[in-house]
Amino acid sequence: MISYENLHHEWSHWLTQKALPLWSQQGFNAETSLFHERLTWDGQPIPLPQLRLMVQARQIATYCRAEIDGHFYAGDKALACLKMIEKLYWRRDGKPGWIFSITPQYEPADTTRDLYAHAFILYAYAWAYRLTQNVHYRTTAKTIFRETLDIFYAPQGGFWDTIPQKDTIRRQNPHMHLLEACLALFETTQDNEYLQHAQQLVTLAKRYFITPQSCLLLEFFNQDLSALHTLGKNRVEPGHMLEWSWLLHEYVRLSPEALENTKINQLAQALQNNAEQYGISKYHVLDAINDAYTIQEHSLRIWPQTEFLRLLYHPRSQKSPIAALECSQILFNCFLKQHLSGGWIDRLHPHYEAISDHMPASSLYHIYGAAREILLSEKG
Repeated sequence: MISYENLHHEWSHWLTQKALPLWSQQGFNAETSLFHERLTWDGQPIPLPQLRLMVQARQIATYCRAEIDGHFYAGDKALACLKMIEKLYWRRDGKPGWIFSITPQYEPADTTRDLYAHAFILYAYAWAYRLTQNVHYRTTAKTIFRETLDIFYAPQGGFWDTIPQKDTIRRQNPHMHLLEACLALFETTQDNEYLQHAQQLVTLAKRYFITPQSCLLLEFFNQDLSALHTLGKNRVEPGHMLEWSWLLHEYVRLSPEALENTKINQLAQALQNNAEQYGISKYHVLDAINDAYTIQEHSLRIWPQTEFLRLLYHPRSQKSPIAALECSQILFNCFLKQHLSGGWIDRLHPHYEAISDHMPASSLYHIYGAAREILLSEKG
């Protein structure tokens, strides 16, 4: 059993001795300088017909952050990957923006422009610049950022999810990660253009994504950003409420002079409180509820658990040592099982049987975010 006193040690050991080595070695193809998307339970790469931009960007950002933080030194692999994907994904079909995926033979597989993926490539450039101070990453990020604004602009407000549009539904999630990218780019470069767009995204969320009475974060919307369904039928993901709470706290931290910071802090805390009240059961963050507070999915994914843990360590949130310990215990006992040696089970049934049959690389971004805050808290 983990005690609160040795929580830091357990996370430090697992992260630096198991997870980061696994995903930078077995999880990295040295011949191509690309990260593998999936590993088997025994750590072997799983061949896939497509390699998505989003996964590469997340791994790049994570390993840049790990080197900046002094936890693990594989930044050279991350930067080699960034150099490679810049060639393979950016303007690959002669048009502005980044294609969604490539084949194992490096040919374009899906040339859709995806806002979610663009947000993460911007996030990766932010951390690459912070690691190296190489002006190429700063100037390229600005070019990509302005391309992103042009490509996805929606006259009704916010941005389209994809170009060309694959359906008529609009989603909060890519906007959330674009906010994350804007905040990272601002903190790294001190370029106020990024902070101004972060403020616009916060305003968008307050106006459309978060319900004013119940303070729940809805997932899906019509083209005019009205709720997709009638009351009681709209999907709410507690994990995303916790992510938004974190990002709102970060926005306030990075813009301390903003006039509405008190209200934004209150909104961030309300999101956390409602996620805990309606979407967390015995320290388990559930996959989905609806906007009438009814549980929709009892299953458990790893990333909402890590978002809860990360938020508990934010200086502006309500920290609970008991919750942090219980959440960590659940993660180590149920998701980060010892025999996986730095890997994880991505999704579980309510009684802890695995739903997933592989280890997705994309989860490392979430796990590192939580572990990082725990380790930083000890330094503080």
